[in-house]
Amino acid sequence: MTDQFDVIVIGAGPPGEVAAGRCADGGLAVALVERELVGGECSYWACIPSKTLIRPGDILAAARRVPGAAEAVTGTLDVAAAFAQRDYMTSSWSDQGAMAWVEDEGIALVRGIGRLAGERTVAVELPDGGERVLTARRAVVLACGSAPAIPPVPGLAEARPWDNRGATGASEVPARLVVLGGGPVGCELAQAYRRLGSQEVTVVVRGERLLPREEPFAGREVQAAFEAEGIAVLTRTEVASVRRDPAGGPVTVTLGDGRAGPGGELVGDELLVAAGRRSRTAGIGLETVGLDGGGPVRVDRRLRVEGVEGGWLYAIGDVNGLAPLTHMGKYQGRLAGDAILGREVSDVADHGVVPRVTFTDPQVCAVGPTEADARRAGVDVRVVRTDTGGVAGAYVQGNDIAGTCQLLVDQGRRVVVGATFTGPGVQELLHSATVAVAGEVPLERLWHAVPSFPTVSEVWLRLLEAYGL
Repeated sequence: MTDQFDVIVIGAGPPGEVAAGRCADGGLAVALVERELVGGECSYWACIPSKTLIRPGDILAAARRVPGAAEAVTGTLDVAAAFAQRDYMTSSWSDQGAMAWVEDEGIALVRGIGRLAGERTVAVELPDGGERVLTARRAVVLACGSAPAIPPVPGLAEARPWDNRGATGASEVPARLVVLGGGPVGCELAQAYRRLGSQEVTVVVRGERLLPREEPFAGREVQAAFEAEGIAVLTRTEVASVRRDPAGGPVTVTLGDGRAGPGGELVGDELLVAAGRRSRTAGIGLETVGLDGGGPVRVDRRLRVEGVEGGWLYAIGDVNGLAPLTHMGKYQGRLAGDAILGREVSDVADHGVVPRVTFTDPQVCAVGPTEADARRAGVDVRVVRTDTGGVAGAYVQGNDIAGTCQLLVDQGRRVVVGATFTGPGVQELLHSATVAVAGEVPLERLWHAVPSFPTVSEVWLRLLEAYGL
């Protein structure tokens, strides 16, 4: 095998796969370097297994909203079957299935730890301890992903907490689960485990609310749903320390304000830390090309790393910190691949058109800025809202369908710049909003996009009517 390629991609998660495939389809010789499994975090330890574990509880909750179906829902979830389906969806943490795609694309897979070693050069530490040096004629793409952030709480690391991998790869449901963090990962897995059978679930949040990066009403609605299901939510709560016996057993979380339990302590059989993620930039050799590896890699609108002469180094996905979401990393992979192939590209979506879904029940789906973010950016926005459950399509879905639909309209341009939808199973509403935002569709034209009856998408009609059309 030659050690010289047109393009070298470090990291075979979804962004790296897309960039490598795009370049290979364009006729370039591509090497793909991966330290673990082809398919990356999303396929084996994040998006796919977590949504698979969420799904059984969602289906039962949806059935219980429908008279006739509700009466058929008896007994409890088959936890073993749920875990078995998770194993199936992750191919039992084997990437052999992905190898057919790699081979079909003619991509050279190099297993090992890849690091930059100078201009257009990548040194790979091989599993047997050896080293292989690769050089790129055109470009190197960093797609190294991110790693869980563990807060510097005394005793936390020593208590062997779950991160997303521990939670999505578990084989048992803990009777008592404590979750540190109220972002999407913490919220999704808290509810998933409650519905899988955890008797006590407590979410501890330093800030004022759940889902702090979304509209305030979204966090309030999710918290109300959690509390109705028996999930405790402690906001404005600091963790002072954590302890667990080295031999195992329960974990004790001591709170800084003493507001929970005797002596201000929470006891769980497992502790999930969902306090965000950090771009995996340390130890990837950025210093060999004159860069600092202390934070996300800064890139331009073509995904080229800033500060590197010659424009040969690209960074996509979580490693650049723009929008740490799988679909955004794949988008960046397409752009970077096209740029390497010599096509004219410019990153638009990462700068105001980022779609995102939190798969709780109610779901929280949004694109673009929040109202507060838009106003801070100087955009004169008008907010229009309607109830998710206020259209016929929602009534067809079952009883007690609730939630909020919101549009942010740029008054100067009369286009939608942001949207948020909350409610059961509303994720399929999101792409229409993403198209409207990305396409800058004038409201007068959007008025002629007629929603089918009876679907929940009729909320679009209600929103435009609320605006005054």
